[in-house]
Amino acid sequence: MHIPVGTVQQLKVHQKIKTGYLIGNKYFEVPLSDQKTVNELDIGDIVKVFLYNDRNHNIVGTTNIPSIQIDTYDWAEVVEVIPQLGVFVHIGIEKDILVSIDDLPVFKEVWPKVGDKLYVTLGKDQENRLLAIPAQEGIFMNIREIATEDLLHTTVTGHVYHTSREGTAIFSMENYRGFIHHTEREQEPRLGELVTGRVIDVKDDGTINVSLLPLKHERITDDADVILTALENNGGILPYSDKSKPADIRKMFGFSKSAFKRALGRLMKERKVEQRDGKTYLIIKK
Repeated sequence: MHIPVGTVQQLKVHQKIKTGYLIGNKYFEVPLSDQKTVNELDIGDIVKVFLYNDRNHNIVGTTNIPSIQIDTYDWAEVVEVIPQLGVFVHIGIEKDILVSIDDLPVFKEVWPKVGDKLYVTLGKDQENRLLAIPAQEGIFMNIREIATEDLLHTTVTGHVYHTSREGTAIFSMENYRGFIHHTEREQEPRLGELVTGRVIDVKDDGTINVSLLPLKHERITDDADVILTALENNGGILPYSDKSKPADIRKMFGFSKSAFKRALGRLMKERKVEQRDGKTYLIIKK
């Protein structure tokens, strides 16, 4: 029979060996990996263990029971990224578990980074080795809290569990399921990234829509500072104006032409900049 890796088992101590103990039942026998249990157990004792594949691909047991098992989910921190394989997450045992490249976004730019968190369960490959499997939409919809209107305009923080060109899905610290439309973010967040945004709508199904963009008046100030810094770093002259192409503006400043025009208008009103011949000039006060 296949040894049921990824599960918790009650196993009997069969034998003491140099490295610890052999434990098992009438179907299989495995080493107990815990060093702390050496000299603490007797032959015939029953121990509760979690079964997993160690770094040498041998199946071992540990009394350190993780919350993430076969068919159970929890958050796991990303501890290593290997572009050719996927990412490894820590579930609380000695060996970190792989999230396969097959279960990650196509574009590596939005792969998790070390420190990000994924909501995962355990599965097995064809060789009976453990894999960490990210939760799909249905799992989050089953465990979510129902959002109410009093959340409108409040701030929420959560981890990204799905990301695409169209939008980003997050699960908040309060267990609300949120969606960030691509127009409500400046860039596409990473899978597993922790983000904070404003609730801009509460849907009839109890989910929320979230914006990662600052409020318009805050945005104008931020964008204006970007323009001023760019002018100071380029001798007080920039080859951009409110007539420049949107793509050129976004490439240079990282925001839209409409945001550029709003910020530029504010700076011109404050007599900090002026436009001439398709260029923007920093006004030097005498």
